[in-house]
Amino acid sequence: MYLTRFRINTQRRDARRLLSSPHLMHGAVNAAFPQLPPRGVPGPRVLWRVDHEPSGRALLYVTSPSRPDLTHLVEQAGWPAAEGPGWDSFPYGDFLGALAAGDSWGFRLTANPVHAVRLSEDRTVRTKRLAHVTARQQLGWLLKRQKANGFEVLRKPEERRLPGVDEGYEVMLRDRLPLKFRRPTGAKGDVQFTRVTYDGRLRVTNVDLLRRALTQGLGKAKAYGCGLMTLAPVNGATEKAA
Repeated sequence: MYLTRFRINTQRRDARRLLSSPHLMHGAVNAAFPQLPPRGVPGPRVLWRVDHEPSGRALLYVTSPSRPDLTHLVEQAGWPAAEGPGWDSFPYGDFLGALAAGDSWGFRLTANPVHAVRLSEDRTVRTKRLAHVTARQQLGWLLKRQKANGFEVLRKPEERRLPGVDEGYEVMLRDRLPLKFRRPTGAKGDVQFTRVTYDGRLRVTNVDLLRRALTQGLGKAKAYGCGLMTLAPVNGATEKAA
């Protein structure tokens, strides 16, 4: 497995075009690999996420079973004349192997929190996937997935809890954005989903389940920049991915 970090040159037109369309960014990320992992087969997959920093920088993170080649992205959305390849790829198998139950980490996750609803009393009618829209619902979505994915979100000390705001958990929700964009030429309808970024602190409860979550992703819309969780030391040192 590899973690790759690519800094996007937001002053370039093609970069802004990629940032405005998860579909185009999905295609650009996939083009970095001569062969993608087969779909529908359990195992590590290609995941990506764009982080927008307060300084205005935009960073693309990619985790993948093989090392990517982002030359095309440098030409479209980077600094082609700069020294070096324009991106950094790190093997992090040792990091994944060193995770231990009881460890605490800072985490960031961009996800698509949804739930299935049956809009008819007829049990034969298929359920429909609907987005969680309130902050409480979106936080609840994450908390329901803790145990199955090998972690627990840490609780705040009693004196720091804000009832009805963060439910007492060490997590902040931001960039709660409903997105809508056109499908590829020839496909019917638009793509619509809600994307939320969670920043918080967690404790490892089951190493195998957490490794699976970190390499296979959490939730839906993984093709469109959701599902990738990264971990960072709580003291704020350099971010690591999993």
